[in-house]
Amino acid sequence: MTRSDYFAPILDRGRLIARVAVERRNGQRIILANGCFDLLHVGHIRYLEGAKSLGGYLVAAINSDDQVRAIKGGDRPYVSQDERAETISSIRCVDVVTIFPEPTVEELIRALKPDFHAKGTDYTTETVPEREIVAEYGGRVAIVGDPKDHSSTELAELLKKAAEKDSLPRECGIQNPNTT
Repeated sequence: MTRSDYFAPILDRGRLIARVAVERRNGQRIILANGCFDLLHVGHIRYLEGAKSLGGYLVAAINSDDQVRAIKGGDRPYVSQDERAETISSIRCVDVVTIFPEPTVEELIRALKPDFHAKGTDYTTETVPEREIVAEYGGRVAIVGDPKDHSSTELAELLKKAAEKDSLPRECGIQNPNTT
């Protein structure tokens, strides 16, 4: 067994477009899910599983490091885009991963024309920013995943507070730098 037996491929835009064309010719519906996926949590997994449950070939698009910084702030991402892509590629329901450098996923949507653009439950079909682009070519927006009870930002804040109090177990590897 090789690494490719377990991990979804991570493709650049050109190769992704070609792969999606092949999958579409083979009868697959194309599903696009996107996000920062910085500190992976169960909400991310449920979002991707929900997207895959729409039935088809799941493309997971990850915001580049520069865009995560622009969206989340200068101290983010905590995990590099290559490591985030590798982590997402290891999730069984994901068929292919790509990293997009643009501020929004609109250009990728225009290039792929997915049958479904899956968004998390922090949106409604009326509030998805890309909904008009998806509608232009006959695609559908789908809201998937569990209720938005999980957040990488909240997880990071919790870890920071615990580290400041030096209340994290030593085994987790995060320590208050003021006490070492």
